[in-house]
Amino acid sequence: MNAKYHHFNTLRKPVVTEKSYQATGESNQYTFRIAPDATKVQVKAAIEAIFEVKVEKVQVVNMPSKEKRRGAHTGTRSGYRKAIIRLAEGQSLEVAEEA
Repeated sequence: MNAKYHHFNTLRKPVVTEKSYQATGESNQYTFRIAPDATKVQVKAAIEAIFEVKVEKVQVVNMPSKEKRRGAHTGTRSGYRKAIIRLAEGQSLEVAEEA
């Protein structure tokens, strides 16, 4: 298996919310949804290989599933895993830049 392919399987997509944009501007942090079995080491390697930047710190959070209702029917929205990545001073990613 190609290593680049494995890195793209580790990172799913960037999280684009007001809170994540605020962290980008204030503390140079970016948030990504990641594979459920991905570790901090794998996430760091994927970010450094794909975007060619220096990662300072990786935090991983398991987001719980939520119960949702529509009328009398109930269901659950699946949980997911996300990583908050802090880049070294002076580094940035184009993927989550404000337009």
